[in-house]
Amino acid sequence: MKYILIILLFLITISAFAEILIPMDLTQINHLKAYGIAFVGLKKQIVVKWLLNYRGGSYLFPDSQEIEGLCNIRGVSYENISVADVAAIVAEMDESNMDIVVLEKEPKIAIYTPPNSQPWDDAVTLALTYAEIEYDKVWDEEVLAGRLDEYDWLHLHHEDFTGQYGKFYSGFRNAPWYKEEVRINEEVTAKLGFKKVWKLKHVVAEKIREYVKNGGFLFAMCAATDTFDIAIAARNVDICDAVFDGDGIEPDCESKLDFSRTFAFENFTLITNPYVYEFSSIDASDYAKLRGPEADYFNLFDFSAKYDPVPTMLTQCHTSIINGFLGQTTSFHKEFVKKSVIILGESPQVDEVKYLHGNFGKGTFTYYGGHDPEDYQHIIGDPETVLDLHKQSPGYRLILNNILFPAAEKKKLKT
Repeated sequence: MKYILIILLFLITISAFAEILIPMDLTQINHLKAYGIAFVGLKKQIVVKWLLNYRGGSYLFPDSQEIEGLCNIRGVSYENISVADVAAIVAEMDESNMDIVVLEKEPKIAIYTPPNSQPWDDAVTLALTYAEIEYDKVWDEEVLAGRLDEYDWLHLHHEDFTGQYGKFYSGFRNAPWYKEEVRINEEVTAKLGFKKVWKLKHVVAEKIREYVKNGGFLFAMCAATDTFDIAIAARNVDICDAVFDGDGIEPDCESKLDFSRTFAFENFTLITNPYVYEFSSIDASDYAKLRGPEADYFNLFDFSAKYDPVPTMLTQCHTSIINGFLGQTTSFHKEFVKKSVIILGESPQVDEVKYLHGNFGKGTFTYYGGHDPEDYQHIIGDPETVLDLHKQSPGYRLILNNILFPAAEKKKLKT
């Protein structure tokens, strides 16, 4: 009998730690690297569970020396928990606004970015690199060649899909970097058989629209948000001044915008003056500039994990109040946001949307205003953001939520 008890105690001891919990509340010392651990688990076909609204959106893994070792190497906090602990967590989640989402597969990621872009000039590229998540780069040639079908998730670098070179003409037209930007765009435009940059960009925007319609996940930040919608609303209508394409704007171009084709915005007006650093009435940057960095923040909405899993996934964070940050497109005037769009985060001071999500066809789109969550007023030529100094960045966490949510089990994505 004594030997049986010893064996039972031994079996209980070796099975005491059944799973690994990676907490995502304030006990986590490196939130951003934790997303990379989840991707490693998916890559190795380990079952990863995303605990929505539990301790900031924590992750649960089967007991694995490999995952544990990786957490130690990358500086990610984790807890070894028992079968009883897991049962207690599940019971708590059943009784609360929480839910468990099983992550099924590693999504294949692409970033739409020009060949001369620097990796530190785009927040998503920075986040992926820091979290050690693999991605590919694509640009106009790959898009027109149909390469988007190879990817589950696409991020739009802060690109100008209107063909106006970011509306930087007034302040930077003589700068070497601006001239290089024009040269590269005109070169690829000619190579692909187009006469004007804006005509190419409109076709590229159409291809991306089809990608989403067919089931792709789109994420865009900064100027890529409003310029994409402007381009697909304009669709072959010339809204570019002569300084950009050599001829004038198409007469009455404003009335030719088709808002039924856009993802997120409607009823906006264009700003076609090449000397004004703005594309349309969508952007609410002026509001944020008036508030200043000390008073600029936005709130995340609280969603039902059981009934609204997608917006819940996209808003997982260890805080619901996040510092604001500027961009060429900082945020969106609420009056121009379509009623069908889900608002994920907004400024409490005015009707100003910072973060939104919606469905189009079989796919989804998510727009996040601003340039860099940890660089309030990013200026051309500023040094790169060092994410090792911002390991717990809530603003960057929202980016990484978007990268991860396409991995969720399909029945959750369809709700």
